Amino acid sequence: MERMYEGKTKLDKYDNSWYRPGSWLKRMLWHVASRLFINTYFPYPMSFKCIVLKAFGAKLGKGVVIKPKVNIKYPWYLTVENDTWIGEKVWIDNLAEVRIGQNVCLSQGAMLLTGNHNYRAPTFDLVLGPIILEDGVWIGAQAIVCPGVKCGSHAVLTVNSVATQPLEPYGIYQGNPAVFIKTRQINPA
Repeated sequence: MERMYEGKTKLDKYDNSWYRPGSWLKRMLWHVASRLFINTYFPYPMSFKCIVLKAFGAKLGKGVVIKPKVNIKYPWYLTVENDTWIGEKVWIDNLAEVRIGQNVCLSQGAMLLTGNHNYRAPTFDLVLGPIILEDGVWIGAQAIVCPGVKCGSHAVLTVNSVATQPLEPYGIYQGNPAVFIKTRQINPA
């Protein structure tokens, strides 16, 4: 089977000047604060980390747990509700809005990616999509949630899986791309 290849990528023509996530000063101050207080192994109290994030515009509920070495691109695009856990080395690459509900668990090394590139465009244009994690969602260790994905209430994305499409409420998803495996059953307390 012979394939016809057309077009070429032209990264020298890439232009994301339309994207303005905040002033240069705001981004630089956040970069410094993040390295000093959030993306570090120094054991700052979680309440202090929350104060720093709120100072940069994050909307955080009560009881938010933020473990060491968390990387948050732009806290002013981040909303986290009550009693949510953000595990060690989680990367929230929020070029667009990320909304995280109550009682959500982001396990170690999980990634929330709101940006991608249009591989069909020769200029490799930046493409953005918000991420929504509803209440009770569990994103497993090293799992990735891609731009524009909504994870329904109490959905589970298992270890090393990649969510490229919406996850239905109470669904357990596995693989790359993640597919529905079974329904999550939570035993009554």
